[in-house]
Amino acid sequence: MKIFSVKFKRSTYNFNQLFIKKNPEYAFAGRSNVGKSSLINCIINRKKIAKVSSHPGSTKLINHYLINNKWYLIDLPGYGYFSEKKNKKKIQELIENYIFHRKNINCLFLLIDCRFIIQKIDLDFIQKLNNKKIHFCIVFTKIDKLNCKTLDKNIFLSIKKIKTYKPFIWFKVSIKKKYGKNDIIQYIKKLNNEDKFFYKQKLIIPNS
Repeated sequence: MKIFSVKFKRSTYNFNQLFIKKNPEYAFAGRSNVGKSSLINCIINRKKIAKVSSHPGSTKLINHYLINNKWYLIDLPGYGYFSEKKNKKKIQELIENYIFHRKNINCLFLLIDCRFIIQKIDLDFIQKLNNKKIHFCIVFTKIDKLNCKTLDKNIFLSIKKIKTYKPFIWFKVSIKKKYGKNDIIQYIKKLNNEDKFFYKQKLIIPNS
């Protein structure tokens, strides 16, 4: 699948601000500084569409990017780090309201920094996704930061912990080497093709 058009549509800081649209959405979630914005830039082959910062907690809004005029990539604020504690509850509510109440999320990509074994905050988030029956995939990021032995060990131990919740699809990516991005693009293409009729029908039903 070729990405020929990318448009930044808007940022929202409140769930009630989310505009109504019929297009499938693919959201990127994870702890702060895990590489969500960088991965979006890598997928769309643009350097500065999604704002990237070396400081955790920089993304505080939900950012919407329309791809090929047909589907959206959604950059969510990171969880787990807040420069100001007063923003913690507000941002957590924004993330959860979007994920658990948005009707047209086709898949949520949950990013995990492979330099660390998956943490409790991530496992708790996965449990919430399972409880709400949200379709998600795991994306292990920053794989170029480790040697092969440590990388395989960390991913193996993380997968072992996650599998206590449910089976899942997972990817590993390197933004620097652009490794793994085509796998994610092809998976999005597959879901778009499978759910084309589903979304058409779903959206003509009031309050569906």
